[in-house]
Amino acid sequence: MFLTISTTGTPERPATDLGFLLHKHPEKAQTFSTSHGTAHVFYPEASAERCTAALLLQVDPVALVRRGKGKGRGGAPDAALAQYVNDRPYAASSLLSVAMSTVFKSALNGVCRALPERAAASLSLRIEVPALPAHGGAELVTKLFGPLGWTSVDAVAVPLDEQFPEWGDSRYVRLVLEGELRLADALRQLYILLPVLDDAKHYWVAPDEVDKLLRAGDGWLADHPEHKLITSRYLSRRWGLTRQAMERLELVRLAELDDLAVESVDNAVDETTDTEEKPVPLAEQRREAILEALRAAGASRVLDLGCGQGQLVQALLKDVRFTEIVGVDVSMRALTIASRRLKLDRMGERQAGRVTLRQGSLTYTDKRLGGYDAAVLSEVIEHLDLPRLPALEYAVFGSARPQTVLVTTPNVEYNVRWESLPAGHVRHGDHRFEWTRAEFRGWAQEVAQRHGYGVGFVPVGPDDPEVGPPTQMAVFTKTAEDDTKKDDTKKKEAKAA
Repeated sequence: MFLTISTTGTPERPATDLGFLLHKHPEKAQTFSTSHGTAHVFYPEASAERCTAALLLQVDPVALVRRGKGKGRGGAPDAALAQYVNDRPYAASSLLSVAMSTVFKSALNGVCRALPERAAASLSLRIEVPALPAHGGAELVTKLFGPLGWTSVDAVAVPLDEQFPEWGDSRYVRLVLEGELRLADALRQLYILLPVLDDAKHYWVAPDEVDKLLRAGDGWLADHPEHKLITSRYLSRRWGLTRQAMERLELVRLAELDDLAVESVDNAVDETTDTEEKPVPLAEQRREAILEALRAAGASRVLDLGCGQGQLVQALLKDVRFTEIVGVDVSMRALTIASRRLKLDRMGERQAGRVTLRQGSLTYTDKRLGGYDAAVLSEVIEHLDLPRLPALEYAVFGSARPQTVLVTTPNVEYNVRWESLPAGHVRHGDHRFEWTRAEFRGWAQEVAQRHGYGVGFVPVGPDDPEVGPPTQMAVFTKTAEDDTKKDDTKKKEAKAA
């Protein structure tokens, strides 16, 4: 990927002062090691009248993949090739932003001890980026750079193939910026807006990214017409970080309006007093969704398959409409913890008669599990290797055959919203896979069709308009047609006997 910065000058103020501002000598070609490749800085032209500095970043695809390990098992097979064959070595993105912060760190901060007055003054700048990925097209590029003081923002879409114009344009643009700006301001704008336009980051977005955004956006981001889009995309749409950044940007805006320090504006809340409403944990939202579905189904005898440490069993016991509750798990240790949680040894006789904890494998049929109104598989299927799913499917839907089956599982699309989850990781170290909404729906519909069930889907947790809810739940209901077929079969068997 490639970026050039050009300026013009006079004999009194030569253009080669650009070398002082960037802290890179025009007569040298310099090489710098970055976390994902090698950055080269050189000057294609350097005279008193015109000087151009070029930043060339050679990305190492193998290093990029190695640093992105930990994606769990069960990934899509075509993803392996996409890790090596992609546009990362060629298109300006967050990789180039990180290289800029490494190579031009002092220039980004506006520091130049040799020529401090030049660092503080505006320069006649021309910046070119030959290949810039632009999710939103050339129009969005103009919207982002236009309000920032540039005289000219020229964003031209790059065709997919010049030999075949009928194929249309690619998602890349050739960007040329021209105007009178401080060099530090121009670099900070690029540092933020390159990954924003790419709409992706190659590294994990941690809470400290909010500070980076506000530092680089100081003086221009708070008043930018598209500051919400910039903030959301730069923080990879992590709503918690985005909200935090937006609140701080609003404080900056209010402080600027009253010509006050930000600290003097943000003094209305006593930090020792906790006035913020605590969000409801996802596990609690999941249990409540399950209870609501069981009540809607009119279930009274319920199986909790893969009951773990008994949290759902405990919630079921609090509702008297659930008259018989059976918790099944393969782990005796988990069942022991569940027994302690429920205080089975101190439970009254009537209450104890409602609950049973049983060791068993969900991939084997068990006649004792037949005849129940409902079965729950909450966050269970993703702990099985994919080849073992058919065995669980038959044990539950083919053998036990409860009237209602509830299955919840993580929605992998939502993982990008978890602030504490590194990019590419699954939510638990034991998860063999995590499905998209389409993958889960496809599996559930096939299971329902094979075993005579209808199926509906319920979002659990905040339903993000782009990536869906954090948990997806399928509600299987045995069809009346299937029951009729079974009754007819029994009648035929009785007549034959």
